Amino acid sequence: MRIYEVKENKKQYLSLLLLADEQENMIDRYLNRGAMYVLEDDGIKAECVVTNEGNGILEIKNIATHPDYQKQGYARKLINFLENHYAGKFSILQVGTGDSPLTIPFYEKCGFVRSHVVKNFFTDNYDHPIVECGILLKDMVYLQKTIS
Repeated sequence: MRIYEVKENKKQYLSLLLLADEQENMIDRYLNRGAMYVLEDDGIKAECVVTNEGNGILEIKNIATHPDYQKQGYARKLINFLENHYAGKFSILQVGTGDSPLTIPFYEKCGFVRSHVVKNFFTDNYDHPIVECGILLKDMVYLQKTIS
């Protein structure tokens, strides 16, 4: 298994990116300014994009695992990589997600705690309803974890 940074041609991973953020123009808002990492383990299994949000905050903007390989620890390995790679450079690792039973428990198991909520983020920024596990996502829930 190896994790490496992708500096060019990031859109070649669009199918994975769209798993975590299903509107391409929203991905375009952060893809070029973010650092992208791909996890390869006998083929591409997962990816993530992080951005510097200032004030010591590194934000996970996108993290996704190919559907055939979900629940095998690949996203957690990417988060562990980010924590180690950016230790000493940032103090907080942050992620924003919908209030979904698929994502919130995963991040909490990885040590993240709820920080704040941006009301109506999904309804205000997406051109179609975002539904996960039968739940209409409205608000963006931010979770944070201290890294050092």
